[in-house]
Amino acid sequence: MTHLSVREWNRVPVHNQSGPVPAGHFSRKQANALTSTARDHTLGGDEGTGILRDHYQHLTAQQMVGVIAADGCSLEILPKIEVEGCGDETQVRRRLVHMLNVALGLDIGEGATTSMARQNETLLDVLIRSFSERLLAQARTGLPREYVACEADLPHLRGRLDVLRQFTANAVRPDRLACRFDALSPDVALMQVMKACVVFLRRFARAPAIQRQLDELRFLFSDVSDVRPRDLPWERVRIDRTSRRWEVLYRLARLFLQREWQATHHSSESAEGVTLLFPMNDLFEAYVAAQLSRSLRGTDLSVQSQGGRLYCLLEDGAQGKSRFQTKPDLLIKRGAEVVAVADTKWKRLSPEGDDPKRGISQADVYQMMAYGRLYSCSNLVLIYPFHDGLGPAEIEAGYAITNTDDRLRVASINIATDQRNVQRRLRNLVLSQPQLAG
Repeated sequence: MTHLSVREWNRVPVHNQSGPVPAGHFSRKQANALTSTARDHTLGGDEGTGILRDHYQHLTAQQMVGVIAADGCSLEILPKIEVEGCGDETQVRRRLVHMLNVALGLDIGEGATTSMARQNETLLDVLIRSFSERLLAQARTGLPREYVACEADLPHLRGRLDVLRQFTANAVRPDRLACRFDALSPDVALMQVMKACVVFLRRFARAPAIQRQLDELRFLFSDVSDVRPRDLPWERVRIDRTSRRWEVLYRLARLFLQREWQATHHSSESAEGVTLLFPMNDLFEAYVAAQLSRSLRGTDLSVQSQGGRLYCLLEDGAQGKSRFQTKPDLLIKRGAEVVAVADTKWKRLSPEGDDPKRGISQADVYQMMAYGRLYSCSNLVLIYPFHDGLGPAEIEAGYAITNTDDRLRVASINIATDQRNVQRRLRNLVLSQPQLAG
């Protein structure tokens, strides 16, 4: 099994000749398998080029992060974080796990991310380890049980007698009674999801310790039915007061078994691979939204992601239809009033000395101007990731929008710093406006 790592937009060499494949290369067969998986993925786009581009001599990763796996090989794509303290793959992987943890509410904890500094684990290894360790701890305390309807032929009456079955199927067995009764059982929808995830992940766990944990979990779930991932009863899963401790594990199981916004994908009919991919633009937006929400706790401000939904145009006529709906990344609101509109961009800003426009797209500026008009908001913010090329400190530049009272601020945040610093930075970015701090 060949496992390689690459940063987004970077290349992985492909060995196209016969003979041994050099270290750090994929064979042509493996490259074809990876590009085929990319074509089948929901994020693959045209011929899978939204994930990987095949240039014959190399594969180029696109703006996705995560793991793409195929027969006999896997490729880990890490974010391109160019800041001090994120120089090697382990550090970048820790930062990616932290972003996923915050954005998706996985509650992985510092122990799992710290262990990566001592072990050569891919992102998939880290997530499997986190799931198996936490699930084992919960399962050892007991599985949640619910009353389920049961039917059985018993030597003594339990519950009610099934008269029809008794005088048909059991007509020649007077020593058996056809019973219908309710019994406490762990064979419920939530546990079926957990067991399916254990069975699925056992094929991909590489560490012997994790393999043993998953085998023990398979034994602990022996009273739970085996259900294929595509047949799982997701609609019957209920997270309530009695099952609250399983909520994070349920999120992790959905991450592995379902196709959520982060576009987790696998073929439930094949044991060949699993693919976890996250569009970096979406992940950065979700990370900033979660951190900003945390930073505003205790204030009268709230954060709404992908909200608003106002339209730019209305067709002429009494029955005119609305056109060009908007979905700002972040609306900062005080009650029903929109007091700030922010958009996140996973793009590289330029130093002011290299480009007076700092590399800001004209389309992004037009978009923010439209948001200001539609949402009657004068405070507009574009948020970019910080990188070392911008200088020693995060930037914050303000611009007045011509012929209006609106102002556009462009700011960068350093995702490689402690999350308290990120929250403080975002909080100050919002509350620095007098009308917001009131």
